[in-house]
This record gives sequence, C-alpha cells and structure tokens, in this order.
Amino acid sequence: METRQAMPFPSPTNSGAATCDFFAAGPLPPCTLVIFGASGDLTGRKLVPALYDLFRNNSLPQPGAVVGCGRTGFGHHSFRDELRRASHLGADELQRWPEFAANLFYQPLVYDEPASYQSLARFLLQLDKERGIGGNMVFYLATPPELYPVVATMLGRSGLSRQENGEKGWRRIVVEKPFGHDLDSAVLLDRTLHQSFEESQIFRIDHYLAKETVQNILMFRFANALFEPLWSRSYIDYVGIVAAESLGVEHRAGFYENAGVLRDMFQNHLHQLLALTAMEPPPQFEAQMVQDEKSKCFRSLKPLAPGTLHENLILGQYQAGSRDGESLPGYRQEPGVDKDSVTPTFAMMRVFIDNWRWRGVPFYLVSGKRLADKITRIVVQFKQVPHSLFKHVVGGPLVGNRLVLGIHPQEKISLTFLAKSPGAAACLQPVTMEFQYRQQFRGPSLDAYAKVLLDCIRGDHMLFWRQDGVELSWAFLSPILRRCESCTEPALPLHPYEAGSWGPEAAHDWLRLVLDDEMTGTQL
Repeated sequence: METRQAMPFPSPTNSGAATCDFFAAGPLPPCTLVIFGASGDLTGRKLVPALYDLFRNNSLPQPGAVVGCGRTGFGHHSFRDELRRASHLGADELQRWPEFAANLFYQPLVYDEPASYQSLARFLLQLDKERGIGGNMVFYLATPPELYPVVATMLGRSGLSRQENGEKGWRRIVVEKPFGHDLDSAVLLDRTLHQSFEESQIFRIDHYLAKETVQNILMFRFANALFEPLWSRSYIDYVGIVAAESLGVEHRAGFYENAGVLRDMFQNHLHQLLALTAMEPPPQFEAQMVQDEKSKCFRSLKPLAPGTLHENLILGQYQAGSRDGESLPGYRQEPGVDKDSVTPTFAMMRVFIDNWRWRGVPFYLVSGKRLADKITRIVVQFKQVPHSLFKHVVGGPLVGNRLVLGIHPQEKISLTFLAKSPGAAACLQPVTMEFQYRQQFRGPSLDAYAKVLLDCIRGDHMLFWRQDGVELSWAFLSPILRRCESCTEPALPLHPYEAGSWGPEAAHDWLRLVLDDEMTGTQL
C-alpha cells in the first residue's frame, strides 16, 4: 500500500501566504483631492487625520494635493492651522505636520454660484500644472446631503467633471450617506449625479465597509472550508446584527429629526452587514461580481406585509437616564429636537431572506442611540443537535454553538461550544475559542476613511454602494417608513427607554438572543 508523508500544518509565520502591505497595493496615481465642506466636522475629525496617517506612512499619491472648499473665508495658511486644531493630534504626532500641510490648499466657494466653480477650475488647473498631477481629481462631498445635487450639477456645468478617454486625467466624485431620504429621492439624486458623472466615476461611501473586521466577513466565509457548508437554514437557527451606540444625537439633531434610526443606520450600515453575512459566493472577488451578489440578497428580502409590521419591528425613543452616575438627557431635551418629537432612536427589526439558503431563518437587526454600550457585532446562532445523548447530564436540550464576529470595540471572532468539565462526573459546560485581531496582527492598522480614500484613488468600487443596491434597500424600507410616519400602523407604538439602558422593555426578549448575558443581565 502506498504511504503518504504527513504534511506539517503551516505556521502563522510561515504559511506560504503573501506578505500584506497595510497601506498600499502598489503605487497610487497622482491625484488632487478636492473636499467640499472642508470647514465642517467630517473633514477635521475624519478625513484629514486619515490623510495625515497615510502621509506619515508614505502612502499618499505623489505628486498630489488636497484642496478644501467651503463658504468660510480661509486662506491657505489659516486653513492649515484650523485643520491642525480640528484634527486633535497629539504633540508627538505633529512632527511631520508642516511637511504634510504644504500639500493643503483652500479655495472659498459659494455652492450655488457658477462663478465660484469657474474660479475653482482655474485654481485647480493651475495647481495641477505646477505639480504635474496630470488632471486626476477626486471630488469629496463632505457637505450636508441637500447640497449633493447642487455641487454635482455645478461641477458638470463648469466642466470639472469631464474626462475624455483619460487624455486629461480622470475625475471621480465621492458621496457620503444618506443616499436620499426614501426610494424616490434616492432615484432623483442618482439621476442628478448622472447628468454630470458616469456611473464609473461615482463612489457612494459607507465607511462601515472599510472596517477591517467588516472586510473580513467575506474572507472568513469564503476562504475557509469549515463554516461555509454550514452557512444555511439547515444548520443556523438565527442571525443577529447589532450596531448599538452609547452616544445621543450630539450635534446632529437637525439631521436626525428628519431621519431617525431606520434611515440613519438600517438603510446603509446594517443592510451592508446583512448582505455580507447572507450573500452567495461571487464567481470571483471582483467589485462588480460582489455587488451583483449583494443586490441579489437585497432583492430576496421578504417585504413586511401591512398589518404585521408590529410583529417584526420594535421602535423606541430614549428618555432621561444615567450611566456611571452621570445624568443623561432624554431625546426630546436634546438641543434642536422638537419637544413633542416622535422620531425613533431605537429599532429592532426581524427580517427574512426568501431564498433557498435562508428560507425561514430570522435575521434580527438592532441599532439605537444612548444604549448601555457601543457595540457592533454579528451573532450566528447554530441549531441544537437533533438528538441529545446527554439529557441526563444537562437536564434538557443542549445549547447550540454560537459564532460571534466582533467589529467594535472588541475586534474578534469567537466560537462557543460544549465540552466536558474535568472530573469523574459527566458534566458539560460551554467554552469559547477566541481570535483577537490586535493580538494576532500587531502591525499598523488602516483607518476606514483612509481605506476608502485609497480605493477611490485606485478606482476600486469593492467597498462602495452600487445604485441598484441603494434602490433595492430603499424599496424594502420605504413602505415601512411610510406606514410608521403616516400612522397607518396603529399597533406600532414608540416605546420609551432610559438613556444608558439596553433599550425598551418590549425588545428585551429579542435582545437576549443577540447580546451576551453579561451585557443584558441586570441592565435589561
């Protein structure tokens, strides 16, 4: 008989896998990044720190430049000083700031004034010529959503959006969520964008997709032979996707009053996590093929029928409460919020994906503000074994295995299973195997905004929304929103909950399915 030599299992340090570069997959093309709304919170708090981090790791385009635009009357030097303050960088982090700041420029702009865009075009073309950038430009809309159509239209009229077979460089536009207020407004926004830009030029950003642990969902599922064969209704009891926030509305009351938790979190972040968890494997790991499978998943969402919405959706609004001895205001006491507001700040929704793989498996989507802790995680609860040999040991059915993909604050993957306790008696207890990202990977990490900026410069749409996915997501949510907001679903009350708690009491049974005992225990 032929014998085969046993092959050693590859060690983490000698696995045969290619070494990963955390910051760049090859050199970036030269580029000018133009930020509209550059004096706003997003630019100072997220975009500039991400750009500075890339600069310190030699991962920004060379040659390149960053041009801020806005109503504030900054000059180049005052703009640089303002960004240094807004970025909240430590003294030890600022050593290379002067070198980085030399690439920052500012151009005052009136958003609806054509002459402003002509001045901007002249400035950009002159800067492009001086630095030898070659005409490549990314336009990042860090403005309020109502300005998206205005800026996109003006960029088209000024000629800045135009690219002619690459001869004068490429032009791209980045749009932050929300992508509209409902299905109709999302379609209208897309139509407006396409008047000035081709689909290949449009990048609809959802920074959740660029988190390392979110990117890992597809890798975990499709690069390992262990779990994907079990990833179906045959073995999985339910799936929970949680994006809990400990903060209130803060300075976003004006936006939040018109949005609420369903528009703010469900249409984008939670639907993307749902798609990554439930989608079919694409033929190749290529942007359009991945987007195709996400769209199929959204298309398979089972509509929540009229009259049954109360069975699958729980809404809440936080009231005054406390956390760690600190008093917390109720939503209606927040600055800028109507004292009689009925805007939901908490939602827990049970949805079903009506296809061969997932038929009958509930997906519990949870998000809310002023909850007990900030947690983002995906829980996959496997079914119990079909026949227990150990009823006499545990006194009942065995607990099913539980897989948790932790996204924040613990970036981890954990698997819980039953094992025998040491000793003469046959005792079973749950034990957990756990993988911690920060313990295994000790190199530099890439901020989510840094990742999407790099991908946009490369022209990679993998981590961005495609318009058909946006419309399918809105098509599912818009009927729900209409029934909630028009009071055509009288059985759907707005449940109060204390700030600092784990949400309304009506949701506790479902919450226990997706949150660990130590999280729910006494706080529920």
